[in-house]
Amino acid sequence: MGKIVKDTIHANGIDIGIYTQDFENEFISLTDIARYKSDDPTAVIQNWMRNRDVIELLGLWERLHNFNFKPLEFEGFRKLAGANAFTMSPKKWIEATNAIGVVSKAGRYGGTYAHSDIAMSFATWISPEFQLYIMKDYRRLKTDENSRLSLNWNLNREISKLNYRIHTDAIKENLIPPELTTEQTAYTYASEADMLNVVLFGKTAKQWKDTHPNERSNMRDMATLNQLLVLANLESYNAVLISQGKNQNERMVLLRQLTIQQLRTLETISLNNLPKLELNQQRYQI
Repeated sequence: MGKIVKDTIHANGIDIGIYTQDFENEFISLTDIARYKSDDPTAVIQNWMRNRDVIELLGLWERLHNFNFKPLEFEGFRKLAGANAFTMSPKKWIEATNAIGVVSKAGRYGGTYAHSDIAMSFATWISPEFQLYIMKDYRRLKTDENSRLSLNWNLNREISKLNYRIHTDAIKENLIPPELTTEQTAYTYASEADMLNVVLFGKTAKQWKDTHPNERSNMRDMATLNQLLVLANLESYNAVLISQGKNQNERMVLLRQLTIQQLRTLETISLNNLPKLELNQQRYQI
């Protein structure tokens, strides 16, 4: 399992826990939301899950996102939902249907969590007004997150551009004899740049463009934060290897080893652990 990254939504005086493991799917605490209505959040959640509309919602979400969902067990619950004798709990739902949209967690920060799609529906059932407070602060969190990602992406892109200058200077000083024509010089630059493309992305710029004919951006513009950071390091390292007189084949082997090592390392580092830069929001536009 990946590292769990936690955050908090502040909605009308109530703190609501939120966590993610993949920075895409976020789970919000139903237990915290239920406290807006009662001091017994477990009973509130179970009462919500007794409703036929809720069971149908949960089942539809699982069918859309969960290949291992058990439809027969779901159909059994759906037929009984809404009856006076019908009872449902998160644990019972998860164990019977192999659901992933609702999660029961133990420990200090335990409770019932649900995917944000489901949690917002639960919040509306609790109180439409309270759901608006939750949504407002949730959007704030997403805006802050997108700003951090944009800042880090642009920062790494600029680092990559600076290192590219170092890279091309090394090519000029060591690989381009004075007698080469302008066309030959341009080809040498393109060859070295594409060597790094192959090392990092597994294809040349032309090969990428051929498979993305309608994309206005280039392959490097579409790179991830981790790829851009590694690219900056590759350009610097390649400049050193060129200065050492190593041929392109030798450099490709060494650069590929560095790429694999650094990407593996970066995959273990959470973006939320990167140092934050203090910005004057009126001066910088993210």
